[in-house]
Amino acid sequence: MLVSNWMSKDVVTITADRSMMKASKVMKDKGISRVPVVDGEGRIIGIISDRDIKDASPSKATTLDMHELYYLLSEIKIKDIMTKKVTTIREDETVEKAAVLMLEGNFGGLPVVDDEKRPVGILTDTDVFKVLVDITGVNEGGTQVCLQISNAPGSLLPVIEFLRENNARIMSILTRNEPETVEMKDVYIRIRDMEKPDFKRLQAGMEEKFQVQFWVVDPVHRVV
Repeated sequence: MLVSNWMSKDVVTITADRSMMKASKVMKDKGISRVPVVDGEGRIIGIISDRDIKDASPSKATTLDMHELYYLLSEIKIKDIMTKKVTTIREDETVEKAAVLMLEGNFGGLPVVDDEKRPVGILTDTDVFKVLVDITGVNEGGTQVCLQISNAPGSLLPVIEFLRENNARIMSILTRNEPETVEMKDVYIRIRDMEKPDFKRLQAGMEEKFQVQFWVVDPVHRVV
């Protein structure tokens, strides 16, 4: 799954000499929580988030009057509060790698850059959630069954063959990555809804032949 297929391409940028108030207005107007900061040639040199603005803003308990507060905020430049060490990703890299970087860095989005370090998009944690929903097919309902199978090569084939013989339509298959030294691994298979008698026979047959951990039936849910 490439970043290019899931990122937001309408990326908003700002220059480091603009005021913190300008950055705040841009984020509010666009409904975003972070903005890449670029130099005069459009190359990324930092990033500013709503958290940075909140941390730099005076406390609500300030004794400054409105005019003094406005002056203070207008004098704070983006370059003074932005994060200068920016973690980025390229559009030809994977969403999985992006998820690892976001998890390790504890942030909710990554600027996507080209070879010249110019922003070409943004990938957020919301985009990663959309990937999970899309690849599993959970928004279309169906039933997920979790099995424990051998970690040996070819161990999934009998399961797939059994599902085919019982006219089960597979929506997605996910498996937990385990070291070769681990004998068993979990596999999660989502199948489309079936007629109740057919589904009951499928359940009984799978629980007899395989190590079934659980069944979960999900309703159809359209993501807006």
